[in-house]
Amino acid sequence: MIELHAFDDPRVQRDALARAVGDALQASLAAQAAAPVTGARHATLAVSGGTSPRPFLQDLSTHAFDWEHIDVTLVDDRWVPESDSASNARLVRETLLQNAAQHAHFLPLVDVSQTLDAHVAALNADAQRKLPDVAVLGMGEDGHTASIFADAPEWDFAISTPRPFVAVHPGNAPHARVSWSLSALKQVDRLFLLIAGERKLEVLQQAAAAPQKNAISMLANDKGVRLDVYWCAN
Repeated sequence: MIELHAFDDPRVQRDALARAVGDALQASLAAQAAAPVTGARHATLAVSGGTSPRPFLQDLSTHAFDWEHIDVTLVDDRWVPESDSASNARLVRETLLQNAAQHAHFLPLVDVSQTLDAHVAALNADAQRKLPDVAVLGMGEDGHTASIFADAPEWDFAISTPRPFVAVHPGNAPHARVSWSLSALKQVDRLFLLIAGERKLEVLQQAAAAPQKNAISMLANDKGVRLDVYWCAN
């Protein structure tokens, strides 16, 4: 199910999404506090990289959430060192893990000291890698989200495996990737999508209208998934 939140001003869009993300994280922490379990309370937030989310991440960093109890990770990342300008981990450190959010704990997805396959296997075996409570997705004009690309040789595996992490080699995008799988994304309690422009809204509407071979369509057409879309016309 898609819930569309439409905006004309990108600053208003970013602020509204930041407040919604904060409310969702706080609700997760409150639910843990009320549960009859012991241990530290932690909520996990997964964010997207690329150029589009940069202003949102910068804005989010200034909000006074309970960051000491929030783990930050990524929806996906390129298989490059963190020093590379294409690294989503680098983007998160430079934008989100600042200001109030500097107290969050960061869990990157890439370690190039290993091979890609070995690292993905280690991620899948790591019990400390919790499913995100909240995820903020992006979307390409081909309908991909995270790094679940329809033109990748791993497409069938990425949309069917119960494992949380997959390695992906996109056909028409640079760099191999580490990504959460489709089944993992479907289990995230609160899924948000941050997009802008008429073209991306059109792609989303077409993906939701009928099943297509792209990841956003598979999420939008899953009756068990709620996707809160924060779209700005500009």
